[in-house]
Amino acid sequence: MEQLVSLPPLEKCAKLIEEIATFKTQFDVFRFMKRVTEAYGSRVFMVMALPARTTLTISGSSVITNWPPELIAFYDREGLLSASPVIERLRNSTVPFTYDTSRINHGRKDGKNDQVVEAFNNHGMMRGAYFPVHDSLGQRGAISFSGERDQFTFDEMVTLSYICSHVFDSLSALREMDRRPGESLTDREIDCLTWTAAGKTSAEIAEILTLSEHTVNHYLNRATKKLDTVNRTQAVVKALKTGLIK
Repeated sequence: MEQLVSLPPLEKCAKLIEEIATFKTQFDVFRFMKRVTEAYGSRVFMVMALPARTTLTISGSSVITNWPPELIAFYDREGLLSASPVIERLRNSTVPFTYDTSRINHGRKDGKNDQVVEAFNNHGMMRGAYFPVHDSLGQRGAISFSGERDQFTFDEMVTLSYICSHVFDSLSALREMDRRPGESLTDREIDCLTWTAAGKTSAEIAEILTLSEHTVNHYLNRATKKLDTVNRTQAVVKALKTGLIK
């Protein structure tokens, strides 16, 4: 991946698009996005569905991400999504854009400018870019890269925009192939996911189900793999969306 950065944009795109076409699981996408993020000098990425105006949490909209869990928890706990200028811009435009955390959050309607800037700066996410995307069914989304590097160049923006379109399309195709996710989940795995969705920790679930904490973690890890997700948070989101848990 490191060698690709020095290639001309068109040749770089061609090689990356060839790799995207080979993806079989969402974890393939996760590994690819992590490598692209690092190759372009960024720290983290997020692939997300564009949140509806009634959506209150970023965790419910993210499809794949390596954002720090504590930042996501803070973001949702403080209710920062509803007044996000980034999300508002994504709703009103399909043009990719770069951003600086301090500038784009200036004048937030909820008055939480300082808290947002401090939280993102503490995680080395001062600057980055968002790339609006959509799939064949018309579902809108966005892919972001964040870090401490200088703003992306024009050539980098063009290349990443093309890559992001293919990544989102690949994810859509993978979801279509996965018509009955979790078909082989056991009752215990579903129980553990259900209690996780209710906000219980592994220790609390163990007490409720009269199991060891180790066994609960084992069930959750196995359910995560069966659902083709990268962590238990994503497993819960997918299980909720597909009706496996309510």
